[in-house]
Amino acid sequence: VQLQASGGGLVQAGGSLRLSCKASGSIFRLNALGWYRQPPGKERALVARIDSGTMIRPGSTDYADSVKGRLTISRDNAKNMWYLQMNRLKPEDTAVYYCNADVSASGPYDYGTDYWGKGTLVTVSS
Repeated sequence: VQLQASGGGLVQAGGSLRLSCKASGSIFRLNALGWYRQPPGKERALVARIDSGTMIRPGSTDYADSVKGRLTISRDNAKNMWYLQMNRLKPEDTAVYYCNADVSASGPYDYGTDYWGKGTLVTVSS
């Protein structure tokens, strides 16, 4: 399984970016999906997470307090993709953003393995 993140770049404070991540390879089911970030000189931390949901309930989401109301995670199961819409960006959002997925590769009794993308750099200028 490979994860490929894209969409990073340079943006002014107050601007917007949309990150995308695509999973490919042997995939039976994508479980929880997430975005993490690692600012310069700091540790990687969770930004947003979305679970798989059910037949009648879309995936539940969870966000770091610092991004609530500005960043939105979503997923497209048909395309094996998930997204991070980032609005009202701040200089403190500058970081390398990594996508993360818990993937069941072999079937319904595969409880999942964690995978990471290589990261995409987001730079927010003041």
